[in-house]
Amino acid sequence: MNGLMTVWSAVVDWLAHGALQATWWQVLLYTLVTTHITIAAVTIFLHRSQAHRSLDLHPIPQHFFRLWLWLGTGMVTKQWVAIHRKHHAKCETEEDPHSPQTRGIKKVLLEGAELYRAESKNGETMEKYGRGTPDDWIERNLYTRYSWQGVGLMLLINLFLFGAIGLTVWAVQMLWIPINAAGIINGIGHYWGYRNFEAADASTNVSPWGVIIGGEELHNNHHTYPTSAKFSIKKYEFDIGWGYIRAMEMIGWAKVRKTAPQLKLGQVKPVADDKTLEAVIAHRYEVMASYAAELRRACALELQHLKAQGAKNSARWTQMRLAERWLHRDDDKIPHGVKAHVVGAMAQSPALTKLVAMREELRQIWTRTNVSAEQLVVELQAWCKRAEDSGITALHDFSMKLRAVRA
Repeated sequence: MNGLMTVWSAVVDWLAHGALQATWWQVLLYTLVTTHITIAAVTIFLHRSQAHRSLDLHPIPQHFFRLWLWLGTGMVTKQWVAIHRKHHAKCETEEDPHSPQTRGIKKVLLEGAELYRAESKNGETMEKYGRGTPDDWIERNLYTRYSWQGVGLMLLINLFLFGAIGLTVWAVQMLWIPINAAGIINGIGHYWGYRNFEAADASTNVSPWGVIIGGEELHNNHHTYPTSAKFSIKKYEFDIGWGYIRAMEMIGWAKVRKTAPQLKLGQVKPVADDKTLEAVIAHRYEVMASYAAELRRACALELQHLKAQGAKNSARWTQMRLAERWLHRDDDKIPHGVKAHVVGAMAQSPALTKLVAMREELRQIWTRTNVSAEQLVVELQAWCKRAEDSGITALHDFSMKLRAVRA
């Protein structure tokens, strides 16, 4: 009888604390570490290495990430890669598997995992966009064939280590990617946040510090330079995923293939030439971001003049405040209810009207495909001359900067 009681006591003790007899903070630490490893595996292996080929991984981290994703998510590499590539190819259209612009933010936030599973059954998507992913014996006979057995094994491991609370740990691990990737990145990352660049889609940077989701927070940067292994662009931005990649690179476990081009300025040339044209086209996103900054400064100056005239809180003041917030954005990105105010602000300011018009003229230099390089150089030179002769300080200064751009 005493022996039976001893066994029963041991079982109860195991159910309460598991084999490790871990304290609550140790269980919490384990949960945070394992979910962060999952995030690292998604951003480094699935996203940057497999989907965009921005880096090559040594077999050691590659096989570790594949094993970990099998245990921690049950996701199949080919499916994830194919769906993500299609997202980039069809971004913000009806064919985009998970765009909040076409499906609604609520749908993507709450049903992102369901959207992923539905698209994973699309054979055409898998065939067209899933090429080049691992197709070895272990992928065919374990990771793909028994994709959900991995997460079942993770459940058993958690129960063994922590007892009954291991079920809660497992639930958090299983929800981590659907919430953070399917919900936050696919949803909020195309709906709310700040934009460094006017990418063609609605992508945003959710936060300048990419820690919790491994750098995926910098989603607008990624959509602007999708083949870059580094997501941070501005000096104040931080991409922890890039930190891990650099660490692996130093020990020979990773080789970076591409990062975003860095805009460099040299001596101001007397006139823009073919090298200037090449540099402007190569750095067109940075060039337009710099132009956007000039537009914001011009709006700020207009507000200062209005304040000096005692016109603060007037209708014109309200229009200019909205222009300061939205005028630097592309026309199709300005909310419909704001456009009339922005147009009204421009109508009161010839300088702003000129700045917006010349922004579109500048953009034509790299969007026109039926013009020779020699003709484009001539057009760039003409644009710079008009800017410098405009009498608008912002245009003059920007043209000088343009003539100093180096590839």
